[in-house]
Amino acid sequence: MSDDTKVFGMSANAGRWIFVVLGMIINMCLGAVYAYSVFKKPLETMFNATATQGNLPFMVFLAIFALFTFFSGRFIDKLGPRKVMIVGGIVVGLGWILTKFAGSMTMVVITYGVIGGAGVGIVYGGPVSVATKWFPDKKGLAVGLSLLGFGASAFVTAPLAKNLIASSGPLNTFGMMGIGFLIVTVILSMFMRFPEAGWKPAGWNPPQPAGGATASSFTAGQMLSTSSFYGLWLCYILGSTAGLMAIGISATVGREVIGLDIGTAAFLVSIFAIFNGIGRPIFGALSDKITPRGAAILSFVIIAVASFMMLSAGQGSTILYAIAFCGFWLCLGGWLAIGPAGTATFFGLEGYAQKYGVMFSAYGLGAIIGGIISGMAKDVFGSYLKAFIPTAGMAILGIIIALLLLKPPKRS
Repeated sequence: MSDDTKVFGMSANAGRWIFVVLGMIINMCLGAVYAYSVFKKPLETMFNATATQGNLPFMVFLAIFALFTFFSGRFIDKLGPRKVMIVGGIVVGLGWILTKFAGSMTMVVITYGVIGGAGVGIVYGGPVSVATKWFPDKKGLAVGLSLLGFGASAFVTAPLAKNLIASSGPLNTFGMMGIGFLIVTVILSMFMRFPEAGWKPAGWNPPQPAGGATASSFTAGQMLSTSSFYGLWLCYILGSTAGLMAIGISATVGREVIGLDIGTAAFLVSIFAIFNGIGRPIFGALSDKITPRGAAILSFVIIAVASFMMLSAGQGSTILYAIAFCGFWLCLGGWLAIGPAGTATFFGLEGYAQKYGVMFSAYGLGAIIGGIISGMAKDVFGSYLKAFIPTAGMAILGIIIALLLLKPPKRS
């Protein structure tokens, strides 16, 4: 494709931004999982479930999401984003709609967690890969903006879900939201596509790394043989664990630990979602400017500070709680930009969807570990506050790993 090729009736350099906007809207639907904490307490009450059982749909959703992001990566590379995303959008909608008919927490885990999570995993790699390939010159920023919708989704979906739950109950709310997600995701996915092979933005030439090796020379298998992969992967796990744990219990901690009413707790979740959303372009741009290592270290410093703030919180500590959870949500959004931007920067764009699918397994592990930590903190110690001791430790460990391993790979 030549530099003057038209995209959506505009020059490619201008028209490519529309793919970012489309990805942002699609991710707004996918990211409704971050409003799960609004559903958590009503579901626990409805099905007489423990805190750990109440975490299961969220944990399973995110783990299956990560697994299917890995599996769908190779299909996105081979078939293109459009077909794969349309199929995924249908599965997303079905998962939410079928949850309307759940008769137990186990069924919610299957319909919402397994089916809904699989659908999101199938779709998710599409907008990320499209943004990365259309913006080789601004990978971090473009991916961050595209994923802003995922992180900011709860700003819209948390208060929407709260109002629908109040009027129609949690199960009917799943059904109504699922219909909307199916329609929007499928229609917008029809417009998503990659640039032709060899396309590059007008006036841009890719930088050549020292030593003569190009990042594009790394296949998924070669990527796995580098210490850089394990450095980024381990840091991604640590950052995701802290963020996803906090997101899964945000509303519940606000109500049970801080003493907020349900309306205030849901409102604050929507505010946290803004930070999750802006965390993506902020840390994506930082990855471009100060390298993925610098962005990672900054995120772990914020996570550590937020963890210590929560360890000193209690009834009435609304401001402390709000600042700390803004930090957690900001950094989770940050890792969902540092991860894909770091993968592209270190290992190249060829076969990117498959390579990032492998890297994204860190997110699924973070969901499982984070859910276990928060559930056990409540069930064993009687307070969610104990969960912030391990997150503080993980932040310190993350800084050490980033300093030692998070750097461009060298070919052996």
